[in-house]
Amino acid sequence: QVQLVESGGDLVQPGGSLRLSCAASGMSLSHYDTSWHRQAPGKQRELVALITFDGNTNYADFVKGRFTISRDNGKNTVFLQMNSLKPEDTAVYYCAVGLGDVWGQGTQVTVSS
Repeated sequence: QVQLVESGGDLVQPGGSLRLSCAASGMSLSHYDTSWHRQAPGKQRELVALITFDGNTNYADFVKGRFTISRDNGKNTVFLQMNSLKPEDTAVYYCAVGLGDVWGQGTQVTVSS
């Protein structure tokens, strides 16, 4: 059974940093594109970042220069390093295989003073 489990969400002050993790079981993330998405209250889910199976990365304009997606093949885990966080980054963050073939359960990120 393929499963994705996110962790690392927390309450952080504006300007702070967090690192989210997405651990996979039942499949090898090194063989698939993996993406991070987020959904704020009352808004649609949106793509944040993607890492291809061969390591190329793409970012939404609103996180470029602040967020970094990476993968540790040995740990079968994808990370999202988030720096210079803003209140508008507050959302539930989800990882997915591809652009949504398999979803994790999400982790809450709240940016507030």
